[in-house]
Amino acid sequence: MFWRMARGALFRQKGKMLMIAFTVALGASLSTAMLNVMLDVGDKVNQELKTYGANINVVPKGASLMDDLYGGGSGVPDKYLAEDELGRIKTIFWAFNIVDFTPYLNTRVISSIHEGEEFKLVGTWFSHHLELPTGENLDTGMVNMKSWWDVSGQWLSDDDEYGIMAGRNAAKKLGLLPGGTIRLRAPGPESQGNEEREFLVRGIFNAGGAEDDALYVSLPAAQALSGRSGMVSSVEVSALTTPDNELSRRAAQDPKSLSSKEWETWYCTAYVSAICYQIDEVIPDAVSKPIRMVAESEGAILEKTQLLMLLITILSLAGSALGISNLVTASVMERANEIGLLKALGAQDGAVSVLALTEILITGAAGGVAGYFAGLGFARIIGHTVFGSAIDIKPMVIPLVAALVFVVTLAGSIPSIRLLLSLRPAEVLHGR
Repeated sequence: MFWRMARGALFRQKGKMLMIAFTVALGASLSTAMLNVMLDVGDKVNQELKTYGANINVVPKGASLMDDLYGGGSGVPDKYLAEDELGRIKTIFWAFNIVDFTPYLNTRVISSIHEGEEFKLVGTWFSHHLELPTGENLDTGMVNMKSWWDVSGQWLSDDDEYGIMAGRNAAKKLGLLPGGTIRLRAPGPESQGNEEREFLVRGIFNAGGAEDDALYVSLPAAQALSGRSGMVSSVEVSALTTPDNELSRRAAQDPKSLSSKEWETWYCTAYVSAICYQIDEVIPDAVSKPIRMVAESEGAILEKTQLLMLLITILSLAGSALGISNLVTASVMERANEIGLLKALGAQDGAVSVLALTEILITGAAGGVAGYFAGLGFARIIGHTVFGSAIDIKPMVIPLVAALVFVVTLAGSIPSIRLLLSLRPAEVLHGR
């Protein structure tokens, strides 16, 4: 009898029930889309930010990190890392979070055009194919790491030992244009045993920073010119990281201060400090430091993006609850005579309330299922439009959306249930 009454009520008020289902579906679809995007946005935002440079710098122990980062001092270190050990970076616990890495060898050179002035020369990988100790292959280098550079001409290739790229400021001082040539040699003691080498200018770049004062060549060319075969001055690493919290900040200051449980949690989470620690474990005599401006910006952007998604979800659910409240209240008022008759025949308030809630929850469940699948479509559209790739569907969103639909439907029904309980059979049946 109960289910016959519920089914009859649903079919008699098809229009209002469809509107309630649509309202629930709209809230559920927005919640599904936003929750899927919010849970996947960390990797997406990190991947987008990775196109704007590295967030970790690796230098030899004893080398001046400030000189390497900001170009202070001579710009030429006296300690080096071994090039053949760099593949170990992709063997750490968080190897799959290492998106890219590029080594640099900094040296000073004198040009035949400006004999009295030294210029910074940087050797690096441009598009380097690396065979890793794990058996994997990786293509890495400056072309990916510095994709925002404005290059007039073309990028160098790693096998081009006689090509050179000049920063905008250096090219202006030396009067260089793409297709021109320049002769360089190492100054002072570094020039002993090394011949002057002529380079063909492949491109002029505008990086918008200190790099504009430097000249860039392939790593083998810089090693040959400086007499430092197989050596690099530093390595820039681009890694997907988790925003810092109190635990990661404590660990960054002193990992030994953590308890064994805290240390395990920190080590097994992709904090930038944990990735730095793991790189130091596999590269002998290396010191890895996060580039704080980049790392902290990533965390701030990610937190604000996730907060925005959460606010949109909350507002969409609040709107759905208000819509459900209005529609169900109107339904109860239309059915006042029916409800009054039920009460007059002996139905208790609890039974009538359960009947009304059952009808609303069935309608809400139907709307929630439709809204979930619509939300998956919205999530894919957002992923392709904003990030250029699909959003990964998170299974944990299903119970979350189900719980939210239940709570919102229930919350939206409260005013109508209160109205239902206030109805008096004698007054309703007499038309009052």
